[in-house]
Amino acid sequence: MALINKSHPEEFILLGFADRPWLELPLFVILLITYPTALMGNIAIILVCRLDPRLHSPMYFFLTNLSFLDMCYTTSIVPQMLFNLGSSKKTISYMGCAVQLYFFHIMGGTECLLLALMSFDRYVAICRPLHYTLIMNQHICILLVATVWLTGMTYAISEASVTLRLPLCGLNKLDHLLCEIPVLIKTACGEKGVNELTLSVVCIFMLAVPLCLILASYACIGRAVFKIKSSEGRKKAFGTCSSHLIVVFLFYGPAISMYLQPPSSISRDQPKFMALFYGVVTPTLNPFIYTLRNKDVKEALGNLVRSIFSFES
Repeated sequence: MALINKSHPEEFILLGFADRPWLELPLFVILLITYPTALMGNIAIILVCRLDPRLHSPMYFFLTNLSFLDMCYTTSIVPQMLFNLGSSKKTISYMGCAVQLYFFHIMGGTECLLLALMSFDRYVAICRPLHYTLIMNQHICILLVATVWLTGMTYAISEASVTLRLPLCGLNKLDHLLCEIPVLIKTACGEKGVNELTLSVVCIFMLAVPLCLILASYACIGRAVFKIKSSEGRKKAFGTCSSHLIVVFLFYGPAISMYLQPPSSISRDQPKFMALFYGVVTPTLNPFIYTLRNKDVKEALGNLVRSIFSFES
């Protein structure tokens, strides 16, 4: 490990896949393709949800927030990954690491809660349809989204601030592609059992509790859907809910495997592949999942594309 004479280094060396240099070029190319794809896909979702009057409902308001969040989420890590993979200097300044730590975990924490909020919206729409407009009115939706963002920020700022105070004993090498809380805790020296316990407890509330609420919501939704007499109604309900469930499992699966275990027990390559999955793969796939499995979004996207081409001609 590189040693320096300060409690906090001026910069971190991100080892990434230094032991597998043959992975760097393929990963650079994949990120170079997926990052613009994620941006364009999520911008398209935001545009169609804002421009098409048929999509001015709570579900698409939450979807717009999810798309914006995914854009910020992937932007907080991918440009720096591309820079490091494309150059021999694989470093990030201490300040850059701190900023990335805050933004990455703000987006991650907020997405955990937003996905739970989206499942609650589907529960009310399908199980309490007569009360839907009363419960999910515009004022309530804005208040719920603001609460989700504020809670995500509170979690990230508090947890990241505590982690950044850990002594590193002059070590400035991180065996990762980015700055992430579990890896920084694992790298720190001295007593860090309290930090590991705090992270586990916080993540139970940020990951396990929302996931349980999502599963409970969908258990109620499934029971209600089977009672729908119209096959067309059942098909539409399943189409909308299945898109959200796919996104939930794509995001929560890797996040739980990473955050609901002590950082000291995390294997060497696990953080790298998990971060690529929930920080890159999921934000890239989300627009396609919601577009391909949602008739209203597909039609709105088709109308947007046609209007762009007709305007140009």
